[in-house]
Amino acid sequence: MGRTPRGEFAARKVRSKRQSFRWKSAQYKRRVLRLDEKADPLEGSPQARGIVLEKVGVEAKQPNSAIRKCCRVQLIKNGRQVTAFAPGDGAIGFIDEHDEVVIEGIGGAKGGAYGDIPGVRYKIIKVNGVSLKELVKGRKEKPTR
Repeated sequence: MGRTPRGEFAARKVRSKRQSFRWKSAQYKRRVLRLDEKADPLEGSPQARGIVLEKVGVEAKQPNSAIRKCCRVQLIKNGRQVTAFAPGDGAIGFIDEHDEVVIEGIGGAKGGAYGDIPGVRYKIIKVNGVSLKELVKGRKEKPTR
């Protein structure tokens, strides 16, 4: 009632062939080798803490004309530097150099930049443990260190 030896060999051969052909798929290769995770400064996590190194203004892409207020942030977990956008009217005023901030992805396609801000993939959500949104709305005050 068991399988014939020939059938087993055929199944094994098909399986091993299928496994080797899977490596031709770019998505499979990137997923298995974790290439996107290794290249990602956040290392696959949704958020990360960092220290503000400097405030920078990034020019918006055409046809818009504006200077988007951003910060250079050095991540605590791996020392990598990224540029993070400060969302909200006057939000950059609540952020000083050497502040501890929490950043997350800005929500662009495939983890890339969003809207008219070139090369900026992250946004600041907290400053010294306080929500940036609450600071901008005036509900909370920034703690003095």
